[in-house]
Amino acid sequence: MTDRRQVLQAIAALGSVGLPLPGRAWGAPPALPDDPFRLGVASGYPTADSVVLWTRLAPQPLAPQGGMPPSRYAVHWEVATDAAMTHTVAHGTTSADPTWAHSVHVRVQGLQPQCDYWYRFTAAGHRSPAARTRTLPAQGAQVAALNLAVACCQNYEQGHYAAYRHIAADAPDLVLHLGDYIYEYGINPNALRQHNSAEIHTLDEYRARYALYKTDTSLQAAHAASPWMATWDDHEVANDYAGLTSPDHEDPAVFLARRTAAYRAYFEHMPLPPECAPRGHRMSIATQALCGDLASLCLLDQRQFRSHHPDTMLGAAQERWLTQRLQATRSRWTFLAQGTVVSHLLERRDGELRYGSDNWNAYPAARQRLIDTLQQSRVTNPVVLTGDVHAFIVGQVTVTPERPESTMVAAEFVATSISSGARPQRLMDEWQRDNANLRYCAGEKRGYLRLALRPDRLQVDLVALDDARDPQSGRYVLKSCIVEAGRPDIQIA
Repeated sequence: MTDRRQVLQAIAALGSVGLPLPGRAWGAPPALPDDPFRLGVASGYPTADSVVLWTRLAPQPLAPQGGMPPSRYAVHWEVATDAAMTHTVAHGTTSADPTWAHSVHVRVQGLQPQCDYWYRFTAAGHRSPAARTRTLPAQGAQVAALNLAVACCQNYEQGHYAAYRHIAADAPDLVLHLGDYIYEYGINPNALRQHNSAEIHTLDEYRARYALYKTDTSLQAAHAASPWMATWDDHEVANDYAGLTSPDHEDPAVFLARRTAAYRAYFEHMPLPPECAPRGHRMSIATQALCGDLASLCLLDQRQFRSHHPDTMLGAAQERWLTQRLQATRSRWTFLAQGTVVSHLLERRDGELRYGSDNWNAYPAARQRLIDTLQQSRVTNPVVLTGDVHAFIVGQVTVTPERPESTMVAAEFVATSISSGARPQRLMDEWQRDNANLRYCAGEKRGYLRLALRPDRLQVDLVALDDARDPQSGRYVLKSCIVEAGRPDIQIA
């Protein structure tokens, strides 16, 4: 029998979030003979005048504690207007603490809107490469264009990250990651690339798994090319988990400890704002980005507060937050970015049509409230961006989901996986045949979504790889989709 008191004490021992426990505070920290920036650098969560900078010191990424001594290290950061870093506009020094895996999250303020910047870090006599970031347009400013990339589902074992090499080449204004940044599974000896441990459960194990994924140079390149915003799906913790419920029927206290460790490692390895640091077993990641007068982007958390039974997907507090944001939105376009398919989707199982249990179809009341909120808020040109299913899907979210032929409320674009396993095309053909609101489905391609937004239209390219098993794979546009402002329709070419 599990001792729940011991488990909860273990959670508390992870530290008081936002107030790092001291490492060795005496004397100068030991020298680092190796480059501590081997996990790369990243930026994220831009506003019109700020951006978050991230790195984690790890000279031996796959060694315990990343090869770092249990000491705090001073990390100097600088921001410039040029790639050569000759015109510095901001700089400062922060602390990399062992309690937080020597990760750094710095919110740099006082920047100019809609501008490119470059940044780098220096620590223990070592300097990181310079990387690009970009601020958002000023609130209410007239914006002529916004370019986005949407990525998700990057199982390290099942493919290479050539898609990220192409995203880096695109250098979009913003990258959206919609979940499954890591996978928790153990080692598959027949995989293309192998995980570095059995299935992960503890904080050290989650840290080591993130380190493995972030050693990939193509992923590092995509982080270094553009700012990111991200939400999680299930594999950042455990497959198909819902709130505090484990699909493997783990003891609730044991699973709570596992989820707490997973959330902490997620924060430590993503370019999240410092205020997103987990508090106890919870972590706030839902947020909104305003891109001038052109777009409002709400990034949702559809895992942490999900009920095991089909009552709520987002939780009451997040639903209220989203309603308030949508009611206040005056942007030309409104994006909801989240993890699982919203469009009506019946699947054939044993010859019968039924809903899946791990997406919005299993939460019909919650989905209807979301649709009603979109309608009642009168937001203009709503678009849902989704991941999860390892397939490109172009769908229509309708007024009454059970009547997929009813009026379209929002366009939905589902990104296929970066590398995670394919779905047979025959299954995709069944989905499209059985669901009138699904306009296009392709499950055998890996890749990402490329969005070009203008005031009068949105173009979404379904960018596919030639072969995700080839790190040098080429790419091509599988389909291009157009949504014109004010017209509830999707044109596919």
